[in-house]
Amino acid sequence: MIKFFDDSNKIIPLWQEAFGDSKEDILFFLKNCKKKTALGFFDDGELCSMLFLVDCKLSGEKCKYIYAACTYKNHRGKGYMSNLLEYCQENYDLLSLIPADNSLVRFYNKCAFTYREDIVNIYFDESEDIEEYLEYLRYYVTEDGKEHTNGERGIMRKLACLRTLYRYFYKKESIKTNPASIVDMPKIHEKEIVRLDADEVSVLLDQVELGDKLTKSQQKFHDKTKTRDMAILTLLLGTGMRVSECVGIDINDIDFKNSGIKIRRKGGNETVIYFGEEVENALLDYLEERKLIVPQDGHENALFLSLQKRRIGVRAVENLVKKYSSLVTNLKKITPHKLRSTYGTALYKETGDIYLVADILGHKDVNTTKKHYAAIEDERRRKARNAVKLRKD
Repeated sequence: MIKFFDDSNKIIPLWQEAFGDSKEDILFFLKNCKKKTALGFFDDGELCSMLFLVDCKLSGEKCKYIYAACTYKNHRGKGYMSNLLEYCQENYDLLSLIPADNSLVRFYNKCAFTYREDIVNIYFDESEDIEEYLEYLRYYVTEDGKEHTNGERGIMRKLACLRTLYRYFYKKESIKTNPASIVDMPKIHEKEIVRLDADEVSVLLDQVELGDKLTKSQQKFHDKTKTRDMAILTLLLGTGMRVSECVGIDINDIDFKNSGIKIRRKGGNETVIYFGEEVENALLDYLEERKLIVPQDGHENALFLSLQKRRIGVRAVENLVKKYSSLVTNLKKITPHKLRSTYGTALYKETGDIYLVADILGHKDVNTTKKHYAAIEDERRRKARNAVKLRKD
């Protein structure tokens, strides 16, 4: 009796006898193989022979690919496999397999079974596998027990890498189709911009100055770093520069006469941004201390130095921002980039000029700026609703 079945307890013993694979490997394959079909020949309810079929495309046409064909040793020579192959030939328009050796070629020829040996013409739809992989990336646990998550942007980056890989092999004609190209990029849901309010900025700078809420271990270093930290935070809040731009400043990049600082944008382009009186005072205070420090070799020109007398790094600035901002608010995760957003928000509210904000922040596309400050733009439009009077009171 020939029938379809999906009982792994029946598939695994026959598969193991025929191919020697472990139970774990077979279970993994059965779990992850999509669009599969098991066709068996049963005698008195006992599985004797099996064809394991997988949906595919052969030269663009739908096809059943015979992934595995096996018969229990004690049931071989009884014609069970021939009956299964005959059933498939009668019920499927197109079948394909790749015989493992010449003896099997002779057997399939004897069964009047036509097949293709060219694997490059066979296409298995991998787009669903890619989609499941992306879903898996949202949350997974590695062998060391660590939990990992990916947000929409993280998944989008990984899919972009997969698309590049598949596109490369497709262009090289190593693969016949590009399944990654039909997997949709995840939609990015914009998060509300986190920024500090004016009173929070004031409290933040007070904490840098006083340090009375720091832990005892933090207070040990506070006197040594507070002038530097004040200069860094005031500079970030007062110019909106990126943290990478801040740590890259050399002493001779500062022009106090014109209130400007030369910085290096992403991509290596140099530009000058201008600072106000508060930033100037903080920088001058720090430079008085900086004159007394003897930097390590190779770091003589660096404006901001670590306690090791080397150019301060991005991670160190991120840590000091985290240290002080945690004293101000527990509800907002403040990073150097959030200080940049704080500056951009304040500047836009004061000037109402989105193009000026984009230019100062170094956004190449003003639409990037508009996207970030859309909420403020909407607020300005609402305020403008009564700006024009049609009749005098």
